[in-house]
Amino acid sequence: MTAHWLSLPALLGALATTMGDSGVPAAVPAEITVQTPRGTARLAVTLDPGAGPAVAGGPLLTALSGAIRPADPWVEVTLAGQSFRFLLGAPFYTFNHQLQTMVGWAFRSRDSLFLPIQFVTEILPRVLAERYAYDPATGRFRDLGPTASSPARLPNGLLPGHLVTIDPGHGGRDPGNPGHYFPRGIHEKHVTLAVGIQLRDELRRRGIRVIMTRTTDTLINLMDRAKYCTEECDLFVSLHVDALGPRARSRFGEVRGFHTIIIGEENTEDADRIAQMENEALRYEEEHALRPGDELDFILRNLQMNEYLRESARAAELVQHNLGQVHTGENRGVKQHNRLVVLNTARRPAILVEMGYATNPQDARLLVSRKAQQALATAMADAIVAYLLEYERRTGTSDVGSGR
Repeated sequence: MTAHWLSLPALLGALATTMGDSGVPAAVPAEITVQTPRGTARLAVTLDPGAGPAVAGGPLLTALSGAIRPADPWVEVTLAGQSFRFLLGAPFYTFNHQLQTMVGWAFRSRDSLFLPIQFVTEILPRVLAERYAYDPATGRFRDLGPTASSPARLPNGLLPGHLVTIDPGHGGRDPGNPGHYFPRGIHEKHVTLAVGIQLRDELRRRGIRVIMTRTTDTLINLMDRAKYCTEECDLFVSLHVDALGPRARSRFGEVRGFHTIIIGEENTEDADRIAQMENEALRYEEEHALRPGDELDFILRNLQMNEYLRESARAAELVQHNLGQVHTGENRGVKQHNRLVVLNTARRPAILVEMGYATNPQDARLLVSRKAQQALATAMADAIVAYLLEYERRTGTSDVGSGR
């Protein structure tokens, strides 16, 4: 999450800009007219001594066919399939997992929720400009409704048609890492498949189409995996389990957690170790084995200026953030490497998620727990939805599923 914190002096300065000398908001109407395809409502503007000008949340959400859900100390407001969370009594709200500041704040009075007028006059018309508009000259807020040219959005706010490819790492005669602390007979390939199938189901429940590189214990050539993410695919997600080498046995008990890797030039020592480990799958693929000296140069020449680096990085950040809410290990951040075959062969935004360490007893117990696997899958699905929503807003996408 990127936090935009507002210092107290800055907050007071912003309030002073909004307030006149008398303490009454400047250019704030006594009421706001809410015009929707279903009718018109007039909402009185209340001036709270601390929170500033606000409107009653209940009547506003009724007029706009929205919903309110308390989640103390937050309150969640849903409009046009989009979720806004307000921290009661403080000038902060979250939208699409981003913490933002306001001049005023949401508050309760006599069991009624009040929302800052800034939410109506500035925030909604800015972040949902295709749906809402505000005219400061007349104090009129308009709900434009879904346009005829725009497809109906899903309940989570996404346009229909998004496609994600899930790649459960390893499989078949390639077991992945042996799973030092996994139960006997369980290897990396079993864990990645279990989580991958649950992630597939979670994404489908969110209205996202999914392609799986494998759904059974079979070997998919490492050079072919990313090809499943074709031009209509929005994101390639490869799932793996990390493991320290035998020489690091003394650190097995201390190194745990999760990290996500994208293509890039920042080849840290840890990323080098992971690349070497994951690329070992090539030895199971005689027909795709690289000749000594090739070192993937023929691929790297085309990908050093990866046009999807920014998208991959943002998807990785969101995955890391969401996994941090459910994983008991350390958030080890986003790493870059330019020698990971499964990423270098991708032609779409791509991430590789190392979900934990099989060489750590705590991580191993978590990774083989059905309940924990479901939690990890749910967290990643939520992150993917957040990433796709961000992409739609940033690019003004009007249709999906046809490449970028």
